[in-house]
Amino acid sequence: MAVAVVGFVLVLVVSAVVAPPISKAPTTNSSEKTVVGVQSTTTDGRIAVLDAEGEPVWDFGRADSYHDVSRLPNGSVLASFMARGDDDCGPYDSPCARTGVRIIDPDPDPHVVFEWSFPVRTSGDSEVHDAEFLPSGELLIADMDRERVFTLAPNGTKTWQWNASDFYDPPPDPTRTDWLHINDVDRIGENRYLVSVRNAHQLLVIERGKGVVEVINENGDTSVLNYQHNPQWLSNDAVLVADSENDRVVELHRNESTGRWKTAWQARGAGGINFDWPRDADRLPNGNTLVTDSRNNRVVELNESGAMVWSARVPTVPYEADRDPGEYPAGDPSDSNGIVGSGTTKLPVFSYLLDSARHVVSLPYWLAGWHLAVGVVASLTFLIGLWLFVRESEKTVA
Repeated sequence: MAVAVVGFVLVLVVSAVVAPPISKAPTTNSSEKTVVGVQSTTTDGRIAVLDAEGEPVWDFGRADSYHDVSRLPNGSVLASFMARGDDDCGPYDSPCARTGVRIIDPDPDPHVVFEWSFPVRTSGDSEVHDAEFLPSGELLIADMDRERVFTLAPNGTKTWQWNASDFYDPPPDPTRTDWLHINDVDRIGENRYLVSVRNAHQLLVIERGKGVVEVINENGDTSVLNYQHNPQWLSNDAVLVADSENDRVVELHRNESTGRWKTAWQARGAGGINFDWPRDADRLPNGNTLVTDSRNNRVVELNESGAMVWSARVPTVPYEADRDPGEYPAGDPSDSNGIVGSGTTKLPVFSYLLDSARHVVSLPYWLAGWHLAVGVVASLTFLIGLWLFVRESEKTVA
């Protein structure tokens, strides 16, 4: 009995000691900075700005969660946020949550210089998940609460809006259910926007004045996209996506003859560690890919062959990362095909159970399905041994 328990403990200790490192600094100095939006599940959300060594330059909280973040030319950060416990609730009972966008200036100390927000009934699945400035000076915003995409003029006036109910069949009240979970919008051309509709497993191309002009993954095939986040438009025939529930980063290319989108390149891990719920992937100008690996609490950069060239540990449950000079212009589509950057092989059933547990609690990044399998075997061995010992003891007493 004791041997099984001690053996399992030793397996865990050795695995922790020999686990690949989360952090990896570059071999050359760089002035580039990486800004990370931290959603968190246990503490307040944060905005963390990291230097080339992965060390914090500055950070800022004062919200329950941050999602999309982007560095502005003057060094400040545009971020979408959600904060609970507000009294200015409009039609909702107090206290409520508020969600919207902020600009945080780091000098002389990080502070909010602009905020636009609105009340929501609940903080769950009701956040503004993405925002960016357009060349016109308007703010482009993706709103999950009312399942819409809209633009704001500098004075706060709404200048355009697309409602998901114009394309999808809506429930009676989208604010009372996590209907579509629209979690990203990017400008990809003049009056053209790429929108991520997570719960439909689809990406939409929307044009002002026309509505939806293209649907990627039209049949909602979860082997193509599965509750994705933060797609990046690489060209008219290529898009990079954090395919979250498939635990991979995937590049989809349009087939010239059929017009259908197919997997051209994908990465399932980096640095010997499988991706666990990646929620952002950006193709950098140098051709590398920056990935926000949410449940592994890291931001990692890998090259086209899948080798990890940079990685940094970040606070609990990062959502999105942005590297100077920003998400756009994007690097070129991949020229290679296949799967790169795989970590350890997943064990059926046990890996699924472990992945499910990570939705609820924070677990060590090196813990794998086979650890759970060994633990089950050790537990059964212990229980069988204990049962045999009790039986022998009862015989002796008799």
